[in-house]
Formats: sequence, structure tokens, C-alpha cells
Amino acid sequence: MSGLLLRDAEIGGSERADVRVAGGLIAEIGGGLARVPGERALECGGGALLPGLCDHHLHLHALAARRHSVPCGPPEVTGPDGLAAALRDAVPDGHGWVRGTGYAESVAGDLDAAAIDALRPDGPVRVQHRSGALWILNSAAVRAAGLASAGHPGIERDAAGRPTGRLWRADGWLRTRLPAARPVDLGAVGRELARLGVTAVTDATPDLGAEAAASIEAAVRDGSLPQRVHLLGLPPDARTGPHPRLGTGPYKIVLADSGLPALDDLADRIRLVHGHGRPVAVHCVTREALLLLLAALDETGTLNGDRVEHAALVPPETVADLAERGLRVVTQPGFLADRGDDYLRDVPAADVPDLYRYRSLLAAGVPVGLSSDAPYGPLDPWAVMAAAADRTARSGTVVGRDETVPAAAALRSLLTAPDDPGGLPRKVSVGGAADLVLLHVPLNEALRRPSAGDVRATIADGRLVQE
Repeated sequence: MSGLLLRDAEIGGSERADVRVAGGLIAEIGGGLARVPGERALECGGGALLPGLCDHHLHLHALAARRHSVPCGPPEVTGPDGLAAALRDAVPDGHGWVRGTGYAESVAGDLDAAAIDALRPDGPVRVQHRSGALWILNSAAVRAAGLASAGHPGIERDAAGRPTGRLWRADGWLRTRLPAARPVDLGAVGRELARLGVTAVTDATPDLGAEAAASIEAAVRDGSLPQRVHLLGLPPDARTGPHPRLGTGPYKIVLADSGLPALDDLADRIRLVHGHGRPVAVHCVTREALLLLLAALDETGTLNGDRVEHAALVPPETVADLAERGLRVVTQPGFLADRGDDYLRDVPAADVPDLYRYRSLLAAGVPVGLSSDAPYGPLDPWAVMAAAADRTARSGTVVGRDETVPAAAALRSLLTAPDDPGGLPRKVSVGGAADLVLLHVPLNEALRRPSAGDVRATIADGRLVQE
């Protein structure tokens, strides 16, 4: 099939026209375009045709692994009895392990090995905290992973030096202690993203191993992952192989709330990355982490493309600092819809207005890229868009009303390119890449109540990948 003809699509929220796609590009836009031999025609009925959406921060392999994991937190599991049932009924993998994800303290408090033993003692069990920063292992898993004799700094120990089963920011290390995993199915992730209208993503996994990077590159090259992919986790001096749908983004640095680095150490690391011509993408979820980053950048200077990941807490006095340094922010208002009630319960009232700022950043001239942080946050970009517009928690309480933005502003952020989060939104224009999403309804109707149900078809690199 030589191409695709989209008939009677709404473009730019007003104009209705036909759009011809050929060779991975938008070849022609006009009225009454005639179908050419071998071309497939799709009647759009005035539905909006948009550039495909970009999720500026997610984790591809973790998304794939989630499909073979047991939900251990909200909304599926909300209390101790539900957790006990989930772990009791879980079917171990081929190596006898049970993998749980999404745990939150609101379910059953602070878990450790003994607490999981009481729920599922027969065989190794590991449960990931919903933040992605913590794994909790039962006693069988502690023994199987050899934590007692291991020296990783993330291993939490009791007063006697015994592992508690809690392991902080040690994903890569833990993976070396586990049985060999089966290859991940990134094709399933690609199909799920296409169903949502996503045609580009930035994988924000830090310190991405060579094998993981190779599997992503292979999935892009063979088309099983149809999205354009930017990688943040490659080493500072590394780049993706030449391919038009692969790119190397800023280098990911995690400022963990469980242990911040010294100022000089952080500044040295940023200088090293900048020396290779790469900007940095720095994970900041606390006030202290953000202030440390700003202080380090005062020492090193900034590079175009430097960005703050999450910016979960942004004190008002730092908004201007972000703008003056030319920093971008990639944030996740979807967390407010997903966890807003937890924030209202656990975050000091004085800090609630600082959570996942958006409107004040835009007003100060800070480019803001929206993202999901999936699987740790809700994947659906339309739900993220709605959360940016209403900031409403599950209970119906609004979290930080002054930071709401129109849904159209949130959509513009999702239309920016992976290498330009929060920059100029892409447009449907002749010569542009044929990465497109077709809606069932006109744009104004879609923006009144953003919903993934409005996605009718997704086109990636000129191919119809979801219909």
C-alpha cells in the first residue's frame, strides 16, 4: 500500500481538509484530493487531526514488566486484606518469584521482610513501592539475592546489621541478583501507547544498561515499538545508533530524597556531562533537591536543554530562578489525580501550593513538558491533560487551584517534540513527519472533557498503527 488519504479532517481546530500521507511524511493538504491507486482512504468526518502526542518522561521496560506483576497498591489494592489476597493468589514466574508493584504506605504501612513473610512466606517475593525508588523483599527473596553479605549502599539494615528487606534505588544491582528475566515485550507497550495517540516518548530510566538500550533500539528499528524514542539513560559520552526515530536526550541524574550528594560532587558530575556536549535532566522531587541543583548550576553554568524532572515541590521564590537559568521542567500533574488525597494528608499544608506547579511556571516563561512517569504515574496522556486542567484528587478536592491551566495549554505541551519539551508545538503541515492522531470529534469538543476514548486512529511514520 503506497500511502494513506485522510478525508475531511479538522486541522488546527478550524480548517477542514484532506491530508495525503506518503513516504512517512505529510505529502499534501487540500480540498477534494483524489485517491491514487494503492492508497487507502480513511473518512474522518470532521474529527480533529493532530500531531501525535509525546510523553516526555516514562519508563519503557518498567511498563513492560508491569504487565507480568501483581498490583499491590491503589486503586486495585487499598488495605491489608486486599494486599494479603493479592500476594496469596499471585502466580510465581518460571523461577518461582512473585513480583508486585505500586505499593503505597496507605495500604498496610511500612513493609519489610517480616511483614511480607506474614502474607506470603512460601518462595521469594519482591514488591516495588509506587515511587519506583524502593523494593521490599521477603525473607526468601533476601536469601536468594544474598543481601546479608552484599555491600550495596541501598540495602537497609537493622541495628544488628541484618537486612530488613528494604532496598533503595538499586534496580540495576538487584537485577544482577535475580534469575535471568525473559525478554520484555516492548511491542505490547507500543500498542498501548498507540491506542492513546502517543507517537513519541522519552525513556527516563537512569543508567540504562547496554542490554536494555539495545532492546529498545531493536524494537524501534523493527517497528514493534512504533514511537519515536529519546533515551536519557545512556552514558554521558554515548549516543544512539543512527536511526531517524531514535534520539539521545539529556543525561539523567537522580537526586534521591534518601540521600543527596555533596554540592561539589554534583557540580563535578554536571561539568562532566556538559563537557560531552549533553545537557542534564535532573530528578528533583523535594525542595532540598531543587535548591541543591540550582546551587550546582550556579557553579557550572547551564547548557541549552538542561531540565528538571518532576519538580514535585517548587517553592515560589525558585520559579524566577528556573526561568533565569533557562531551565525546562518536565512534570506530571497526573500524580495529583492519582495521589492527591495522599498529598493532602501527608504534605504540610504550607507546601501544597508548591506541588507540581504549572501555571506559575508558564507565566514566568519556563517551558513545561508534560509526561506520565508511567508506570509510576497514570499512563493516559488525556488523563494527564485533564489533571493539569482541574488538579482534582479522587475525593474531588482540588490540589493547588492557582496552578490549573486550560486543557488546550496542556495539549500544546504534549504536542512538543521529544528534544524540545515545552517548546513550540508541532503542527500538521506539508513536509512534516506523518506522526498523527485522529480523533472521533472536533478539537474543541475533545478539550471540553479530555478522554482517550476520543482517539480514533494513530499514524506513526506514515503507518496506521492503531485504528
